[in-house]
Amino acid sequence: MIYIYYSYLSEENHESLLKNELVKFPADYQEKIKRYRRWQDAQLSFLGRILLFKGIEEIYKDDPHDKVIKHTKYNKPYFDDNSIWFNISHSGDIFVCAMSNKVEIGIDIEIVTDIEINYFKSQFTDNEWHKIILNHNKKEAFFDYWTQKEAVIKLNGHGLTIPLKSFEIFDNTTHINGEKYYLQKIKIDNQYKCCLSFKEYFNEISIKQIQIN
Repeated sequence: MIYIYYSYLSEENHESLLKNELVKFPADYQEKIKRYRRWQDAQLSFLGRILLFKGIEEIYKDDPHDKVIKHTKYNKPYFDDNSIWFNISHSGDIFVCAMSNKVEIGIDIEIVTDIEINYFKSQFTDNEWHKIILNHNKKEAFFDYWTQKEAVIKLNGHGLTIPLKSFEIFDNTTHINGEKYYLQKIKIDNQYKCCLSFKEYFNEISIKQIQIN
């Protein structure tokens, strides 16, 4: 099973988040968060980790505070024991956290906004771009492809060393260096596009909104 937890930034709940959730983390991490002047910046820094830790407690009945988060040389986070794979993304007011102990995953979410999509033509293959510009809703098509490509990049874990144009999304799959990646669109909010990527086909996905207060 792949689990997806998501939550919205909330000024109303900010003080209770600091009081009830942040105190569970090490003192140096608490001090780092408290140095932010804007509540939005503080929540952007710790809400994803709160979702991850809640998921580990609720789903896997484990103590997340016993786990050590490390980062690869490309800055991809992981647990040192590799017992649970996870990936976090945020855009606008939403944070999403995908977790699994069965398959490695990547997730991306983007708020659908009015942008000049022509600026991003160089990021797509000719076939992808052709499908975008011929779509009756170019903006929707653009963000569908964008979240798919970003989810693959996040799963691959090599960051900007893999150009977005170097691989092509076709029929919810793609290949990088001979490895196949599967893609699944995730419906969370009508104003957002979200996509999940995994290397083994997996259709058991649970989505849950978390009210943190």
